[in-house]
Amino acid sequence: MTTIQVKREHKAIFSDNWKKCIGTGRLGLALQQEYLKHLKTVQEEIGFSYIRGHGLLHDDIGIYREIEVDGEKRPFYNFTYIDRIFDSFLELGLKPFVEIGFMPKLLASDHQTIFAWEGNVTPPNDYQKWEDLIKAVTQHFIDRYSREEVLTWPFEIWNEPNLVNFWKDADKEEYFRLYQVTANAIKSIDQQIQVGGPAICGGSDEWITDFLTFCKNENVPVDFVSRHAYTSRPPHKVTADYYYQELAEPDKMLAEFKNVRQMIKDSDFPELPFHITEYNTSYSPINPVHDTTLNAAYLAKILSEGGDHVDSFSYWTFSDVFEELDVPKAQFHGGFGLMGLSHVRKPTYHLFTFFNRLGSKVLYRDDHILVTEKKDGSISLVVWNLVMEKGDDHNRVINIQLPLANGKYFVSSKSISEKHANPWRVWQEMGRPRFPSKAQVETLKQSAVPLFESFQEYTKDVGLQLDLQLTKNEVKLMEVELLKDETPSYPGLDDSLIDSYS
Repeated sequence: MTTIQVKREHKAIFSDNWKKCIGTGRLGLALQQEYLKHLKTVQEEIGFSYIRGHGLLHDDIGIYREIEVDGEKRPFYNFTYIDRIFDSFLELGLKPFVEIGFMPKLLASDHQTIFAWEGNVTPPNDYQKWEDLIKAVTQHFIDRYSREEVLTWPFEIWNEPNLVNFWKDADKEEYFRLYQVTANAIKSIDQQIQVGGPAICGGSDEWITDFLTFCKNENVPVDFVSRHAYTSRPPHKVTADYYYQELAEPDKMLAEFKNVRQMIKDSDFPELPFHITEYNTSYSPINPVHDTTLNAAYLAKILSEGGDHVDSFSYWTFSDVFEELDVPKAQFHGGFGLMGLSHVRKPTYHLFTFFNRLGSKVLYRDDHILVTEKKDGSISLVVWNLVMEKGDDHNRVINIQLPLANGKYFVSSKSISEKHANPWRVWQEMGRPRFPSKAQVETLKQSAVPLFESFQEYTKDVGLQLDLQLTKNEVKLMEVELLKDETPSYPGLDDSLIDSYS
């Protein structure tokens, strides 16, 4: 058994950097009804500040078109869909974290694309037309949403240009050229708009140094640095439906956060904000780990500590309405989403709602628990038992001693585990229906509810002690608040008479 003695004096501030931004699939998905229903629920129950997704300039949104006038083809900028999409985000309390990409086909220099929806990943065939497009888009955003609003939006240029899949030949110099032209075009509209990059994935952090050196030497504007983080190793098995990978320890991701932060400090721009604009366990949208309680227990430490090192870190993604490998082929298909198809909340969704109940004062933190105090003096904590090995004999017993004044307290908890709030397991027991019936979907929703427990506890002199036993990959939220007991206001109350009704 592990004993934890919590002291009342707080040691640090628990920032909300973990909920500053959330990822989405391509922006065109925001035209779907289910997508918006998922996003509305996510905002009501978690409440992110920004949203980032691919495909701002992809042809399904249709911003860049060409029309023929007097026998000459001229650019036509169509903002019908992007206005609808950004309006929906803002109505739900989300600001765009703007990602500039991918290349409109009419401006593309080659035919290389990525994903089932064919995002073009080649440089522009005409940098002047590209520059004009970026200026037009930026100006339109200001005209529609106001300068004051747009100045709060970061503009990130491209996505993972260090990978040949996302940028033709992973050509660093060509990316720097794209960045320079794009950043200057945005700044020509308003110098105060935030621009940044290079939005690389892990494994090529030398790009960070080279990028910042380029910006310094060429006097190119840069207001923030962005990077992605995943901890999955190369696949050990790939099938028609799933992509199986092992995971490194969560500390690997946190070490990457710290290392890149240090690289920024060592550069000519030591004070730049640092944003992780994508992170998750696996980088594959068909890895079953995303649907499991393991995913939630794994990411608990990331949510607990990540904000110490980065200004925001954006979970990829909020919903399984996602089509990088075409339309999902099953209810549970290993999708990135916090929310599964048909509005079924997955375990990692609840992890985020648990963290949303925490206070801002850190009373205690280690690899398995975060104890906080809220403004009203109540205590809330999240505790987790990550088990990456196979087998069920990995319970963790913890005794938590809370420094509470004498009095009566109401203690409540919510838990996700292999047995509770685990609709993926229930779906397996159903026989893995690819396209479940309405009745089956309702069962999955019912199975996706955390276990709730509560009790009263009276403390005297020794504070409050909580004895917890966590099962494999269990994550538990506990909230402790001073009880205002109104029972005496019910004259003649006799709960024992309730027995006569049973």
